[in-house]
Amino acid sequence: MSTPHRLHPTDLELPKHVEHRLFGYLGERRDAGLRMEESFAGAVDALSGFVLGGGKRIRPTFAWWGWRGAGGDPDGPLADAVLTAASSLELIQACALIHDDLMDASAVRRGSPTVHVAFAERHRTQRWLGEPERFGLAAALLIGDVALAWADDMLFDSGLPDDALRRMREPWQYMRSEMLAGQYLDMLTQARGDSSTQAALRIDRLKTAAYTVERPLHLGAAIGGGSPELIAGLRTFGADIGVAFQLRDDLLGVFGDPEVTGKPAGDDLREGKRTLLVALGLELAQASGAHAATAALHAAIGRPDLDTGTVDEVRALLHELGAVDAVEQRITALTDTALAALRAAPVAEPAATRLAELAVSATKRNH
Repeated sequence: MSTPHRLHPTDLELPKHVEHRLFGYLGERRDAGLRMEESFAGAVDALSGFVLGGGKRIRPTFAWWGWRGAGGDPDGPLADAVLTAASSLELIQACALIHDDLMDASAVRRGSPTVHVAFAERHRTQRWLGEPERFGLAAALLIGDVALAWADDMLFDSGLPDDALRRMREPWQYMRSEMLAGQYLDMLTQARGDSSTQAALRIDRLKTAAYTVERPLHLGAAIGGGSPELIAGLRTFGADIGVAFQLRDDLLGVFGDPEVTGKPAGDDLREGKRTLLVALGLELAQASGAHAATAALHAAIGRPDLDTGTVDEVRALLHELGAVDAVEQRITALTDTALAALRAAPVAEPAATRLAELAVSATKRNH
C-alpha cells in the first residue's frame, strides 16, 4: 500500500504513463487497420500525430485522481487497467477538438495545421479529383469518429473487472452525450447570435466542465467504488473548476500569446464564439450606454478577416468595460466554491491535496 500524503511514482509521472498507453494502443490499431485496408493507415497516422503531438492530459489526470480519491491503490492489481481506462479520455478529447476545429473553420491547432486543413492540402498536392476543402472536411469528420469509437474500445478492453465497468458506465455515457450536446449548443448559439451570459455559461458547463473535470472525476471514483457522498462532492468540485478552466481559456483565446497557446491571437473572436467574456463585454457596454463600444464588439465577433489592430482595440474595450475583471472574479469565485466542496467531501489522501493543487493550476495557467 502507498503511504498516505506521499505521492507514488505513478502519480508523479502520470502524463508519461498516459502517453505510453496511447502510443501502444494507437500502434496496435494502426497495425490492425493496415491489415484491413492499407490506405487507412494514413488516417490513423493523422489521429496518432494529433493525440501524441501535444496536450496536457488533463482528463486522464482527473480520472486517475478520482480513483485515488476513492481509495485506489497505485500498487494494487487494478492500477494498470485504471491507467488504460483513464488514457481513453484523450481519444474523446481528440474527437472533440478535431470536430470543433472543423465547425469553427480553425486553421491552426497547437501551432500546426488542423486536421481538415492538412487533408485538404494533401488532396491539393496529390491533384486528386473533387474539391480539396470538401475532402478535408470529410476526412476530419471520419478521423474524429474513429477517435470516439476507439475511446470506447480502449476503455472496455482496459482490463477493468466487470463490477468496475458497470459502475463507470453511467458517467461514461453521460460524459459523451454532454460533450456532444455542448458542441451542438455552441454551434446553435453562434448561428442564433445569442450573446447572453446564460447561454455562454451553459455551453461552458456542458462542452467543457462536464467532460474535462466533472465526469472524469466521476468516472475514476466510480471505478474505485466511491460512496455517493464522495461522488457528489467530486462532481460539484469538478463542475465549478471545469467552468473556471473554460473561462481562463476564453481569456487566453483573446489575450493569450500565440507562441504559448499555439493559436492565433483573437481566433475566438474571428470564429464568432459567444464566450462569457464577450457576453459580459456586450452586457456592460449596453448597461452603460456605450453604443460605440457595443457596435465595435458586434462588428468584431465572427469576422474572419479580423486584423491584429482591431484585435488590440477589442482587447482594450474589454478591459475598459470591466469584462476582463468580471471574468477574473468569476474564476476566483468558482475556484473558491470548488475547493469548499472538495474539503467537505470524503476524499482520500493524497488525492484531496493533489486535487486542490490541480484546481489552482488549471485556472491560473497561461496556455
